[in-house]
This record gives sequence, structure tokens and C-alpha cells, in this order.
Amino acid sequence: MTRDLHMGTTASPAERATLAKSRYRYRLACLAFALSFLAIAGRLVSLGFAAVEPGAGGLHDISTTVHRPDILDRNGRLLATDIKGATLYADPAKVIDRDELVEQVASVLPDIDTAELREKLKQGKRFVAIKRELTPRQQAEIYELGQPGLGFIEEYRRVYPVGATACHVVGYVNVDNKGLAGIEKFIDDNPQLAMSAPENAVGGEAVTLSLDLGVQHVVREELVSAVATYRAKAAAGTVIDIASGEVIAMVSLPDYDPNQREQALDKDRLNRMTSGVYELGSVFKVLTVAGALDAGSATLRSSYDASQPLHVGGFTIEDFHGKKRRLTVPEIFIYSSNIGAAKMALALGVNRHRAFLDKLGLLSRLSTEIGESAAPLIPSPWQPINTITIAYGHGLSVTPLQLATATLPLVNGGFAVTPTFLPRSRLAGLRQSPSVLKPATSQAMLQLMRLNVLKGTGKRAEAQGYRVGGKTGTAEKVVGRHYQGSELLNSFLSVFPTDAPEYLVLVMLDEPKRVPETNNEATAGVNAAPTVGKIVARIAPILGVAPKLPGDQPKFDAKVLASY
Repeated sequence: MTRDLHMGTTASPAERATLAKSRYRYRLACLAFALSFLAIAGRLVSLGFAAVEPGAGGLHDISTTVHRPDILDRNGRLLATDIKGATLYADPAKVIDRDELVEQVASVLPDIDTAELREKLKQGKRFVAIKRELTPRQQAEIYELGQPGLGFIEEYRRVYPVGATACHVVGYVNVDNKGLAGIEKFIDDNPQLAMSAPENAVGGEAVTLSLDLGVQHVVREELVSAVATYRAKAAAGTVIDIASGEVIAMVSLPDYDPNQREQALDKDRLNRMTSGVYELGSVFKVLTVAGALDAGSATLRSSYDASQPLHVGGFTIEDFHGKKRRLTVPEIFIYSSNIGAAKMALALGVNRHRAFLDKLGLLSRLSTEIGESAAPLIPSPWQPINTITIAYGHGLSVTPLQLATATLPLVNGGFAVTPTFLPRSRLAGLRQSPSVLKPATSQAMLQLMRLNVLKGTGKRAEAQGYRVGGKTGTAEKVVGRHYQGSELLNSFLSVFPTDAPEYLVLVMLDEPKRVPETNNEATAGVNAAPTVGKIVARIAPILGVAPKLPGDQPKFDAKVLASY
């Protein structure tokens, strides 16, 4: 007999055997309970931290969004970035009451289709997407519902901190965070663009643009003001570095907020700088005069008879404010003589005129990082009457960005620099570009453009100290099959400072009205020109262009004159 310490008494061999069996059974039961609890806990953890696979019972991350690099302006200021957003989904297998769940979710998200959601919950799938891109407040309210079967997936969501300010350049993405337009689409097509982001960037990678957000803001603000003041239908504008080709700013109004991507589908919010083609009127005279000077068919001393209207076939060409006399080339330019421009183009010749415009890129599509521009509308066949009307800006429709690009050689020494929305140095821009004009032609055009602001139709474009030069364009729009004098497309094409040119500025106003502020006039000289003047006065300090003291006089360099 032995004493059992637990029983406190002497136990027989049979009693000890029974006690051992009881202990063994107890331990087995404890182990079974422990394993069961571990299995349940593991299952709960997996359900809590994994997403439900669509159409199956498996679990994995079902997010379809992609992470995108930040987009920055030339000074590192944020234009676009990613944040984490929530997508609400339901697992029907865990839903207790479908109708209650649908009603409660609709109380937080009233825009969902309740009938469609009820139907999806009946289909036996393990994953039913309800709504993407929830706001933090919506997500919190869904949490508070406490409905079994609801869950969230973290997905990337694109946000644009400056809203509409640079929308037509930056572009926008779809719900899967994939680029649909502008630089956003270009990034998807060229993933190698993303570089290590600077310290002040939000994400780890970034794409830097040529845009200056400060200049972009000024151009947009002045165009918004011009639309309101002159009661215009729309407006557009750009600022381009004439040597590098960098687009420093580009605006088109009406614009859209890329945070509300559905706004971009409105046809009135298209990018008028690249997607609309227009007969741009007398700004084309810079091309007519440059072509004649460069070919040697005219010099700055040449003159043409503008005393009488020009009759060609059934057409009559007249001047808006005719001087009724013979005009020199500078006078044709500053008085914007249609008759003089037409005769200059005829003297140049139909074939040479067309070839010159083709050389400047006006007869083909322009391609940039934000996409291909709309195709120009070119007359076919190209007859002498086409050369006459195109000489003063009618009969050839191009995008405003094409016109700006074609003007760059006229003001940068003769180099056909292509525009870019990515950083490019001035030295690289000129070295990579073919020379298409004589340097003397470019110098002559700068002097004519400056003369026009000092004494001609562009007087209101002057920005004190910044030596602005430019050309007005007042084009009648075609309504039906006829030109309508009451509906105008006005523009001002400019460069500054003309003695050491750095930047081109183009502004276009669509259908400005006659208002008291312009003494009930509606030509480009009273609306587009002063808009450019205001823009230049504000952006020149931002761009580091120093003003000069008053006293600039309209002189022609003797060496330039001698070269002709």
C-alpha cells in the first residue's frame, strides 16, 4: 500500500489506475478545447485582416488602383499626389439582414442604387463592391452602423491640391488611378519619368514640370477677370520661354477641377490651346511680314499701295481703319493693314508663302507631352485667294499653341524650338532646334512688335519697364457659312522684353462684348492687349525679368536696316 499525496489516504493499485485514466481524459479535453479556440481565433484574424476574393471563398487584396508619382511644378510645388482612400464592400455570406444593411448604407450614401445592391447581395458572391473613394466622414459613419458583412479596402486616390489651376496640363485619372489626360496619361506611357522626389514632396517619386505655379495662377486670374470684364464666352493663354521652349503657364477657360473628374467631360471645358482650331486673324501678319523679309521679297523700307480695296474674284479686301494711302512695311504692321499684308503675301508668291508656313509647323499637327494637338484646317487646293486671306489670318485654322510655337523663331533668333511641359535648359532648347530664319529677320520682327505697342494697335499691352512687343488679332467668326462681325475671336501675341527677349505671351478671348470699360469697342486692342499687359506686369518679377527706366523710343537699328 502507498499513500497518495493528492487523496491524502492510502490508495489500492486499482484506484490508482482509475485515477490515472481520469487525469488523461481531462488533459485530452483541455487540449481539444485549446486547439478549437486557436482555430477560431486564427479564422477571425484572417477574416479581419484579409479582403474577400471576388466570386470565391478565398481571401486576398483586391485593390485595383496603382500608386502614382507626385507631380510638381518647376519649383517643387505640389500639383498632384496620392492619398489612401477607402472602398466599401460587403461579404453577403456574413450579412444577417440584407434589407436592413441596404437601408442603413443608403442613409450614409444616398446616391447608391439600392435595388441594384439588393440584387448583388442575393447572387452568392463573396465580394460586392458598394462605393469607392469614401470620405473619412463617410467611412466613420459606416463603421458606426455596426453592420456585419461590411468591410473596407484601402486604395490609392489621386488628389489635386491646386484644383483647376493647372488642370489642362496636369490632366486627371480614372477611378483605378490610371491617367486619362494630360501629363497624367503621359506618365503612364513613360513610367521612366518618375524620379526620386525632393524632400518637400509628399510621395517617394515625382515628375517635375516646366510650369511655374505662380505664373500659372496669375495667367488664370487675369483671364478670369477678362472674361468677366469683357463678358467673353471663353479665354485661353500661355507663357513660353522662347529659347528653351518650356511652357511656363497654360490656361483655358472654362476649366475643370480634376478632383471632380466628371467635369472634364463637359465639351465646353476643352483645352482651347490644343484641342480647338481657329482662324486667328491679324496675329498672322507677324508670319506674313517675317516670310516676306526672310525671303527677300520685301524689306523694312518697302511700301505697298493700300489706298483702295483689293478685289480678287468675287472678294473685296478692305482695311478696318484704312489710311487710304501707300504704306511702308512698318506701317502695314502697326496699322494692321489687310490690303498691305495681302499684297506682301502675293509678292512672296503662293508656293513660297505656303512653304514658309509649313516650315514653321502650321500645316501639321503639333505633338507635346500632353498629347497631339487638333489638326489644322488647310485649304485644298491652295489658290492665290487663300494666300491673300491667310496673310491677314483667315482661311487657315490652327490651335493657339501652334501659332505660339510658330512665332518662337521670329523672336529667338530664328530657331524652331518645340514646346515642352518638362524642364529643358535654354542652351539645350537652342542647340536641339534647327535654324529656320535669318537672325536679322528675327531682330526686325522684334523691333516691329515693339513699335506696334509703342505706336500701333497694341498700345494697351504696355507694361511699364518691360518693353513689351506684340501684334493684335481681331477675327470675325464664321456663323453658318458667313463671317459674323458681331462675334469676334480676339488675340494678342506678344514677347518681352524686346531688347533681350525671354518670354512669349499669347492671350485669346472668345466673343468679348462691347462694354463701357472699352468705350463700347470690341477689338483686340481694347481687351486682349490690356490683358497681356496686366499679365506681363505681374509675371515679370516672378520670372526674374528686371524692368528698365522709362525712355524707350521706337528706333530701328541701322545694322538691321542695312541687312535688307
